[in-house]
Amino acid sequence: MVRRGRARGFFNRKGRSHPRVLAVVITVTLIWSSSLFAGEKLLIGVAANFILPFEEIARVYGEKTTIRVEGTYTSSGNLYGQIIHGAPYDLFLSADEARPELLFNKGVAEKPFTYARGKVVLWTSHREVCEARDWREALMMRKVKRVAIANPETAPYGTASAMALKRTGLWAAVEYKLVYAQTIAQAFQYAHTVAVDAGFCSLSSMFSEPAKEGCYLFVPEAPDVVQAACLLKRTSYREGAEGFAAFLASSEAKKIIRSYGYE
Repeated sequence: MVRRGRARGFFNRKGRSHPRVLAVVITVTLIWSSSLFAGEKLLIGVAANFILPFEEIARVYGEKTTIRVEGTYTSSGNLYGQIIHGAPYDLFLSADEARPELLFNKGVAEKPFTYARGKVVLWTSHREVCEARDWREALMMRKVKRVAIANPETAPYGTASAMALKRTGLWAAVEYKLVYAQTIAQAFQYAHTVAVDAGFCSLSSMFSEPAKEGCYLFVPEAPDVVQAACLLKRTSYREGAEGFAAFLASSEAKKIIRSYGYE
């Protein structure tokens, strides 16, 4: 914390501080304070589905505080494993509630809080596939031979996608078509590069420029993905981490989050 004090020795003959000298002192103080805060950095583990809103939130927060915010993006399961093995994250933004709760129960993290609710969609670059009545009919089309899905064991959006397939009785019928991606972002990448014919993706991915090259169908049978975050007790910059967590829960951040299709 920058200590505040009263400058001495810069007075005019009447005992008042000289305005020009005072202006220089204030300017130097502001530059010094700014440089101190600019040296601070937050490292946050972020679920891959949340890349777009996170980058915007991090930019806005950085402009307000001059604190650098950096994210590491992968599946929630991978991030959880990294944290358990000592990864130096200050905060963990998961795509589920379970893993932050586990960290809290282990005494590794503070109490989790919900920051977003996401939805699953089926995206394809083949526009004729979107002419199907719904995502189920789309999956059964002859043109759709390979379908990307995030690993259900490590990626919450993959878990939700698999639940939709099982709830509708389609799992057995399309299991041979499934191509497993490490993250939900990678599932979209597979579909966008036409490595597969369609992919289960997060609705937030539909707000990216590449998504405009195709079309998507909602998957209402997939449960909403409730996403929770937690502050890690090992953080070396608690003040900054608490500040970012508070900003993430603010109306300004929530507006950004909603603009990417989250609730």
